[in-house]
This record gives sequence, C-alpha cells and structure tokens, in this order.
Amino acid sequence: MAPAEPRTAAADVAAATAPFALPDMATLMAVLTLVFCLFVFDGGRKLFRDSDTGWHIRTGERILMTHALPRNDPYSFSRPGASWVAWEWGSDVLMGLAHRIDGLRGVTAMFALVIAACTWLWFRLHWAVGGNFYIACALMPPMINTASLHWLARPHVFSWLFMISALIYAERAPRRFGFPQALAIAGATALWANLHASFFFAPLIALIFAVSHFVGPLIWNLDRAVEFARARWFLLAAGAAMAGSFVNPYGWRLHTHLASYLMNGELLDRVAEFQSFNFHAAGSAQLLATLALAAMGGTLALAQKNVAHFLLAAIFGLASLRSARALPLVALLILPLANAAFTNSLRSMHQLRPSVAEWLDHAMIYAHRTLVLDRRLNGAYFAIVGIAAALLALRIPAAAACIGFPADEFPIAASAVIEKLPSDARLFAPDKYGGYLIYRFNGARKVYFDGRSDFYGAAFMKQYIELVEVRPGWQEILRSLHFTHALLPNRYSLGAALDQAGWKTLYKDNVCTLLEAR
Repeated sequence: MAPAEPRTAAADVAAATAPFALPDMATLMAVLTLVFCLFVFDGGRKLFRDSDTGWHIRTGERILMTHALPRNDPYSFSRPGASWVAWEWGSDVLMGLAHRIDGLRGVTAMFALVIAACTWLWFRLHWAVGGNFYIACALMPPMINTASLHWLARPHVFSWLFMISALIYAERAPRRFGFPQALAIAGATALWANLHASFFFAPLIALIFAVSHFVGPLIWNLDRAVEFARARWFLLAAGAAMAGSFVNPYGWRLHTHLASYLMNGELLDRVAEFQSFNFHAAGSAQLLATLALAAMGGTLALAQKNVAHFLLAAIFGLASLRSARALPLVALLILPLANAAFTNSLRSMHQLRPSVAEWLDHAMIYAHRTLVLDRRLNGAYFAIVGIAAALLALRIPAAAACIGFPADEFPIAASAVIEKLPSDARLFAPDKYGGYLIYRFNGARKVYFDGRSDFYGAAFMKQYIELVEVRPGWQEILRSLHFTHALLPNRYSLGAALDQAGWKTLYKDNVCTLLEAR
C-alpha cells in the first residue's frame, strides 16, 4: 500500500494545478488575439498606420519630462501658442512611458496587450448576459475582423476596456447602491475621463439601463416595485459616473470642449473617421454580418422585454452607419448582447418537430455543460507563459525590424532630406504626415497641420481642403501662409500644380515628393 501514496499526492497536485494550467475560452482567445495582432495582423506596422500616434507619444514624453500638462500648442507654426486641451493626456503618458522603456516596440506590446484584454472581457460579457458558449465562439471571427478596423496605437483602444467593463458591471450590478458602489463607479469614470474622451458613455449606459427598468413595467406585466428600484439604482450610478468625470485637470471645461467638438457638424464632416464606412469595399462582408447579427439581436431583445439591450443595439447600430469609428463598438458591445437574445430564443422555441426539439435540447444542454466546465478553469499559468513567449518573440531581430511607421505610407526616407532644411522652413504637409513629423523630429520641426482636428477647427480644415484639392483661390491661400517647402504624397494633385507654378523638386520616391518654393 505504501507505494500508492506518492501517486495519490502527485494526482492531488495535478488536480490542484490543472485549473491554472488549462486555459478557459476567454484566456485562450485572449492569448491567441495577442499572437494574431503581433504576428499575423502585423501589429508592429499596422498599429502605426495612423500618424496621430506620433504626437501622442511625444506629448506623453513631454508631460513626463516637465511634470505638467501642455496648455498651448507646441507643435505647429500655423497656430503657434494657441490654447490646446490635451484631453487624452493619461493615454499620452502611458504611450510616452512605453516608448521611453522600449521605443515603438514597447508601444506595440502595450496596445497588443490591451487588445488581447478586450477579447478576454468580450467573452466575460457573453457569460455575464447568459450567452451560449458555442455562439460566442462563432461570433469571434466577425468580432476580430470588425474591431481590427481600428486596431491602432491610439487612446481609443483603452476606452474599449472601460466600455466592455461598464456593460459587465451593469449586468451584474448589486441590489443595493451604497457608498462603495458610488466610489467605485466615480473612480472608474474619473480614470476613463483622463484617458479618453468617450467617458460620457459611463453615465449614458447607466441611464439606458435606468430607462429600461422604468419603461418595462409600463409596457409589460412586470413587478413595478422591483423594476423601479433598479431604475433608481442606475440613476444613482449615472450620477456617480457623471460626478467622477469632473475629476480631471480641466474640470467642467473638458465637458464643454467635448460637447462643442461633437456638435460641430461642419468640422466632423471633414474628419475621415467620422464618415460612413464604404460597405462596397473588399472584405466588408463580415462587417455587414456583424451589423445584421446586432440588429437581429436587438430586435429579439425587445421581444424578450429587455429594453436596455434593444436601446444599446439601436444606438450603436445607427452610430455605426454614420461613423466608421462606431463599427468596432458594435462588435465589442452588441454581439455579446445578441448572443444572449439568440440563446433565450433557442430556449423558448415551441412547435418544433420532435426530432428537431430533441436535438436542440441536447445542444443547449451540451453548451451549458461546456460553459460550466470552462468556468472551472483559470488559465493563469497558460496566460503568463503565452504572453511572455509572444513578447519575447517580438524581440527577435526579424520581428523587431518590422516595427515602426509603415515606410510605404509615411515619408520615412524623405525625413533625412527634411532634416537638412533650415530650422525656420515652413513645410506644408497633410495631416497624415503631421503626426509622423512631430514624432520623427520630436516636435522641433514645426508642422502646418496634424490630426488634432478639435484644435485646428472647421475654418482651418476648410482652408486646408481648398488648398489640397487645388480649388479656386488656392494660390492666394498658399501665398498668405508663406510656405517655403511642401511634402506631398505623389497622388496629390497639388504636387503637379506646384510643379507647374515653378516649385523645385528636392526629393522624390515612390511615396512622396519634397518641393521647394521659388
């Protein structure tokens, strides 16, 4: 009997460590998302396909160096010293810190980890709303395909964490609202407000749930006392979230600045990412599928007396048709809610053929048992090893060489020539190049325009578009701004117009052309 004891002890150890070694679905898919983002999606380059990353990094480094927020513009010669609200300063600091530690590789790693965390939370939202295990797995490809539209090294990726977490908290909200709940909600919203301007979704989500619980008993035969009590809970939560959002360096001025920006239709109409997505583009089938599934889920949710899920699906669905920026939010927030609606519909199907009903019952039971088993797993060891391996692979010279702003989109080679220009040169370049130039020259080379559309304003952007598109009066605009040089993508018609006007070509490659005024 004695030899059996070591085997029993080993078995006990194995049973105790198995939940930490074996990954649950959320952890497994999060690690796979990390690997996909870094090495299949080519995150080392594609995360930097928006040049706004450049000025975010340099702003963060400036804050770390000076221990103060920038109050005036440090980057442009077109609006030097003008008042500037750096409303995403917290994200800038994180990006600047990651860049200080490990350059653009550190920024790549940080955003890839945040994207992976979004996948982990996405699955947790499925479980929080009672979604089906296998439907969640089936919705994973359209979610990744849609969300990856805005996989960029920019602050909005941090906001995805807060939005998914807000929905999970709303679904699992405790019965009583007390000081601990108010403090947690206010604190989370305060952190959100200092990282990204989408913090207004915190009180908005709470208000949507409050409306749902208030309207429900007025439409259906529900317990009014219980529903109204929940409505009050969410109203208090909305108040706590709103109060927390004022804990930022700008106070109430952040809210007024954000409101004036979002309500400025003349300005937003000229910002590309606020325009509708072209659903005729190649590879848009899964995006259409995402929107269709979200719409179906929202309709079913209303039939199932869940007004909150219906309103969320309607709001984000309509927003995604007007602005491409909202498409990832439909995938990240609404697809899990649609899963819950589909699951509830499958559970309540009647008048099916006996064989179909039996098959469906077995499938639902099997999915439930799989989810119960999945919840017993933790996967902490797997996550640690998987993340460490992915980040170490990022340090392999072949992988490290692929990290940076894409050379086929930005003036990487031309920057060597730009560096030799006089320090007082007034270089015209599109906003797509502005953020990169700020990064490349650490703010020393002043730019005409970059991606801070709220800072430059509608009148400036109108003038910029008239100049770039060579509209009537463009020559007067050019002379009034006293440009000495121009850095233009080769496809821009302004380049040919300047060439005809006698500007001299200093440099040209397959990406851009650098010209000098007569």
